Amino acid sequence: MATETTNGDDDRIGPDPLPPEPAPEPAPEAVPEETGPSRSGMMRSSAVMAAGTMVSRITGFGRTVVLAAALGTQLLGDAYNVANTIPFIINDLLIGGLMASVIVPFLVKRRKRDSDGGKATEDRLFTGAVLLLFAVTAAAIAAAEVLITVYADSFLPAQAEVSVYLARFLLAQIFFVGLSGLISAMLNTRDRFGAPVWAPVLNNLVIIAVGVLFLLVATGDSVETVTDADLVLLGAGTSCGMLLQTVVLFGSLWRAGYRWRPRLDLRGSGLGEALRTAGWMFLYTCMTQVGFVITTNIAAAANVASAESGVDAGAGITAYNYAYQLFQLPYAIIAVSLITVLLPQMSGFAADGRWDEVRAGFSRTLRVSALVLVPLGAAIALYATEVSVLLFARGNTSVADAENIGFVLTIMALGLVPFTVFQLMLRVFYALGDTRTPAMLSIANVVVHGAVAVLAYLTLPPSQVIGGVAAGFMFSFLTGLVIAGLVLSRRLGGLDGRRVLGTLVRLHLATVPSVLVGWGVLVLAGRWLEPGLLVNIGAPVVGCLLALPVFLLFARLLRVSELQAVVELVRGRLRRG
Repeated sequence: MATETTNGDDDRIGPDPLPPEPAPEPAPEAVPEETGPSRSGMMRSSAVMAAGTMVSRITGFGRTVVLAAALGTQLLGDAYNVANTIPFIINDLLIGGLMASVIVPFLVKRRKRDSDGGKATEDRLFTGAVLLLFAVTAAAIAAAEVLITVYADSFLPAQAEVSVYLARFLLAQIFFVGLSGLISAMLNTRDRFGAPVWAPVLNNLVIIAVGVLFLLVATGDSVETVTDADLVLLGAGTSCGMLLQTVVLFGSLWRAGYRWRPRLDLRGSGLGEALRTAGWMFLYTCMTQVGFVITTNIAAAANVASAESGVDAGAGITAYNYAYQLFQLPYAIIAVSLITVLLPQMSGFAADGRWDEVRAGFSRTLRVSALVLVPLGAAIALYATEVSVLLFARGNTSVADAENIGFVLTIMALGLVPFTVFQLMLRVFYALGDTRTPAMLSIANVVVHGAVAVLAYLTLPPSQVIGGVAAGFMFSFLTGLVIAGLVLSRRLGGLDGRRVLGTLVRLHLATVPSVLVGWGVLVLAGRWLEPGLLVNIGAPVVGCLLALPVFLLFARLLRVSELQAVVELVRGRLRRG
């Protein structure tokens, strides 16, 4: 998918009334020389986020597995997933896409410069968001049929009818998703990184319960046999999960001391300046959604064509979504935790013109993230099929369906590092208050993504089209990061490029022997064991256990300084503990 927001798993958190600006802490002795935001402070906040994010993502993944078993990856699964994705798309168009790029930097600035610490600005912003979200939610529910047609024009009549029925319940999430995002942004500007990463856990648990209940009581498992009562359970139950998440977040905001006072006096609030900046971000979000329209329509058309040709394996938008959620898991746990903590700090440094600190923050976050994501991306690509079959091949999802998810995941995993680098570069632009350049970059991304997806649709068999769509999505980030890197390097007087590139090259070289070890385990398991549970569990587990020390050895031999820095930091913490 072309958005970062994943259904109910956006991971952020909450407020404190006007805490003092934290002074940067000195870096630990074992960490190589660097200026910039406190490494120890950033690591502590990132660790809190990573723990919460991991639980949130694990339960979110459990939700995905349950829904896959309940709905499968064929026509019913596509009908639900398209309807359930539209609320997040609309939210991104209106608010979600503005959070990192406009709202967080804007609130950081107002908290530093306003005599009331930005309280009046937050009240105005909250009031406007509530009114806007309510109006948009009502309009979207009324236009449910039109929206389904836009995103899945190739649906069969029965499939479209089911999707529209579900959308009338699921579109209510627009209000709750938008409000959750705003509350989380307000909390982030106060350096609170706890409740928002834990609140989605409740949402996930509700949806897991809905999926299990559907498996137990539903009388139909296809678009032709599913009943209205089954669809009410799916649609209303899913929306209740997001409602609960919003209530918990608002409670956290209240406990932190924030008291909302509705106000619409916008004169002198500075919101006009922020919204003018948001115009470019709106273009960026629109372009990403154009990419998603391309993805859903091509994927849905390919899945319908596969079904009509008698191929009994789902290879449409549902398989794509499930693969994307697996792909995003390491990025969300590792990179998002670091990026979310870093953005307010970079915004503050940019506001003070401390460009060396911005540059140092970017370089450090990228290199620390890459230390984990480079070998992890290779491992995911290597074992994608086995893991997908292990996790998804149950209920209404067949082994062939699960193998299609693995096929898509393999392609995505190869783009994990470019995806992460590009997302981090976007955060640097946002910290600089620049939304115009990301908007221009998004046009290039959509052109590349769309061209590869259309080419795949015209040249590949229907069951393989989804792989071409995924390849186009990943390749668009590779081209985007090259362009973004050139622009940022010129603007900041460099991006510590030699050090970053050297680290990435050494990490990839260190990964090669570990991949060979993992591949050897997979080959031997295929020869010595019968296909099934033992191979799907044993090969990834044994392969990773044997490959990890090989990677660490070669990383040390290649003098990957980030590895030594992290080891020394952990040792220091353990000694102090």
